[in-house]
Amino acid sequence: MADFVKRIVGDIAKGLRDSILGTYRLRYLLKEEKEAEDAKPVKREHKSILAQRREKEKPVQSSKQKEPTVMDRIVQCCAFNGLMFWVSIVVFNHVILPCLQFLTYFITGGASAQAWEWTGPFLSWTFSALWIHPIFILSKVVNGLWFQDIANAAYRKSRGRPVLPSLSKVIADTLLTLLIEFLFLIQAMLARLFPIIGIGDLVHMLHICLLYSMYAFEYKWFNMGWEVPKRLHYIENNWPYFFGFGLPLAVVTYVPSSQIISGCVFSILFPLFIISANEAERLEKSFDFPLRLFAPVTGITDGLTKALFQNISKKSTTSTWSGQPGTPKKHARIS
Repeated sequence: MADFVKRIVGDIAKGLRDSILGTYRLRYLLKEEKEAEDAKPVKREHKSILAQRREKEKPVQSSKQKEPTVMDRIVQCCAFNGLMFWVSIVVFNHVILPCLQFLTYFITGGASAQAWEWTGPFLSWTFSALWIHPIFILSKVVNGLWFQDIANAAYRKSRGRPVLPSLSKVIADTLLTLLIEFLFLIQAMLARLFPIIGIGDLVHMLHICLLYSMYAFEYKWFNMGWEVPKRLHYIENNWPYFFGFGLPLAVVTYVPSSQIISGCVFSILFPLFIISANEAERLEKSFDFPLRLFAPVTGITDGLTKALFQNISKKSTTSTWSGQPGTPKKHARIS
């Protein structure tokens, strides 16, 4: 029993260490990018005097757009999610709304309490409808593209060229992963309803930590050519490690009461966890007692995909039989 607890605590500590210390690799990654940029040979072409004059007269244009680096994408994530989105919410709630409340009190005299009862919620609803929710939806798409750029750049620097599957496999992998992650998130919410106090919250936190670890590692595993079942089995067989790896991000995003603020915090910090996951070494020895938390989700997913394919094959069979020639139709002759 003591060895069992010691192994769990050791694996959790290892995952926690890799999630935090892995970001230290970022400074070396940026240094390698700078050295690679400086090491690029500058091409010098011998041009005639007339060609040099014409080149000076032309407006300065970059012939080739520079590919964004890891640092560029991280700065863009922080600027978009932190400055543009998070700061706008803080300024509206703590600067604009109090100023408007003071102006309402100043204009209406002493009757500001009744006026503000409907003015304040109306302004908050308008701000959410016209700014927060559209930007939040846009950020999901933009962050996904930037996260992919960060993961690919980090993978190329440390592990070489990624495995490039076919387009159909990429689409199938993406749709299957999104469905599994969505169902697993619902399973985590249901686990929180466990009747025993404390147990439900603990199981919910375990789900969220494993889910965040899956978010971070799936870029690396996809580039390595791992399919979805192999990723899930690897997480289940090493669940203490992945619990520790996703714990810091789960705790930080759990603190804000607003789901939107929590999403901003996640988007700002998540690129660092992508780099940490990319730098983490593969675990050689699996845990003695795997935790099959993804079994209900994979069972539902298999049932849905099986029903979908059966429906598609049935429709294709029906259309094939209906398209077979029956009694020949008489055609009018054109004389």
